[in-house]
Amino acid sequence: MAVIQGLLVQGVQMALVLMLAPLLTGLVRKVKARLQRRQGPSVLQPFRDLKRLLGKEVVLAENASWLFRAAPYVIFAVTWVAAALVPTFATGLLFSWSGDLIAITALLGSARFAQALAAMDIGTSFGGIGASREVMIASLAEPAMLMIVLSVALIAGSTQLSTIAEYMAFSAVGLRVSLALGLVAFIVVALAENARIPVDNPATHLELTMVHEAMVLEYSSRHLAMIELAASLKLLLYVSVIACIFFPFGFAGGYAVALAAYLFKLGVAAVLLGVFEVSIAKMRVFRVPNFLGAALMLSLLGVLLLFVSGGM
Repeated sequence: MAVIQGLLVQGVQMALVLMLAPLLTGLVRKVKARLQRRQGPSVLQPFRDLKRLLGKEVVLAENASWLFRAAPYVIFAVTWVAAALVPTFATGLLFSWSGDLIAITALLGSARFAQALAAMDIGTSFGGIGASREVMIASLAEPAMLMIVLSVALIAGSTQLSTIAEYMAFSAVGLRVSLALGLVAFIVVALAENARIPVDNPATHLELTMVHEAMVLEYSSRHLAMIELAASLKLLLYVSVIACIFFPFGFAGGYAVALAAYLFKLGVAAVLLGVFEVSIAKMRVFRVPNFLGAALMLSLLGVLLLFVSGGM
């Protein structure tokens, strides 16, 4: 009976992240539109876009291989699994033992690798530009991510997200400089990994600036729907990890209280992201390494502080 209940709760979490991901994207777009004094689309517009794409006929390039056709499904499946492993409204779920930060980083790296290969598969210039920029960003973002994981693991004694969330929520962790540095570094990495301003602008298709959009220009119909849904899931994943590690309140009050707290965190994150993207301009591509290098240095400084003084 306990196994059935565990499977049910885990299934609810998988369905929850799948439904909330487009809603989070729509809420961010709505906040940005209202701040720019525009009406903007409905927060449900991403669901309508996915429905429209799923109903269209697939258009493929003549030289597209099986890799180009299979990559969207691989990217979506891997990202969905990674997002479902992050505790949202409960810790200690049936598959929480596999919800390891290093494993989640590896899953996201696999999805990025598949997307870069698919972008270069048909040989367009845009795909090659987007893939090279994506790999350049990943080569700087992943080391910073691993340093953040190391600093959190030194504090909580584990890299499993359920264990980390329980430790942060129920232990007297207090205010630590290393955690503050890790939070800032994680936000920088999340902006870069999700192709958000100031690293990339998800609302533009200018060939001199786009990163993620350049890799998906040749996709259409259900393939594009899978990639767009995976991008929304990835944004939800990073917001969920930030909420789980740095703001783990709500887990002690049961499923209903924890779910309400999680929805509140998502709403706050959407508003803050919208305000941030409206308030800052996109940087040049050649400045991105400096931006991510700052995240790497902040995360490394947090780790060094933990080694020098465990109380910091």
